[in-house]
Amino acid sequence: MLNGKVIVVLGGCGLLGQQFCEAIASQGGIVVVADIDLERAEVLARSICDTGGSASAQLVDMTKQRSLSALIEVVSARNGGIDAVVNNAYPRIGNYGCILEDVTYEDFCGNLSAHLGGYFLVAQQFAKYFNENGGGNIINMGSIYGLIAPDFSVYNGTTMTMPVEYAAIKSGVAHITRYFAQYYKKKGIRVNTLSPGGILDSQQELFINNYSLHSGKKGMLEGKDIVGTLIYLLSDLSKYVNGQNIVVDDGYSL
Repeated sequence: MLNGKVIVVLGGCGLLGQQFCEAIASQGGIVVVADIDLERAEVLARSICDTGGSASAQLVDMTKQRSLSALIEVVSARNGGIDAVVNNAYPRIGNYGCILEDVTYEDFCGNLSAHLGGYFLVAQQFAKYFNENGGGNIINMGSIYGLIAPDFSVYNGTTMTMPVEYAAIKSGVAHITRYFAQYYKKKGIRVNTLSPGGILDSQQELFINNYSLHSGKKGMLEGKDIVGTLIYLLSDLSKYVNGQNIVVDDGYSL
């Protein structure tokens, strides 16, 4: 479905990023594993190549314009162009994830600056490139918590919470998507959000059980449950899908 498409995955070494990169390569895409940890990106790229896929690694800091410009320049020169970018990194600073009362102004603003600001910068820089080169495709990773208020009961009895920074960031990501899609829709640039529900990542069993009460048969999702929708959004099957927020959450947000 992605034969010959050059696709950059920001945060390519992350929990979802790794599976995104492998899935893109399995569908014939030329994947660029872009991450702030170059060593891990190179290991993943070699692994993909060893199994018959096409992949390369590239160092990037999504909060730095020069870093993104260098990424775009190197990848486009090496591959003859770029077709799509998956905005998937998850930068965090300070005391991220505190309960509401303990979140400081500095940490709140710092995390919005790094994460939401980074997503804006990636979309801005790639949209500029796509606008100058005949179009392209931007996929921003959102969350159900960019759409709905958290149900704090799922955290009862655990040490976990749903960070207020995350809610602000992901709701902002969803609207930035619509803004960019509207701004560039006559330029052949598509911009969509992919919003998953909770992803399994060694959470406490009580939380997993509480969460699953609100879902269908699956409950907490795995990366493999998200990749099909990502491939669809990257492929020509979705060439008229623009400015949308596609939710994959096993019914949790119903």
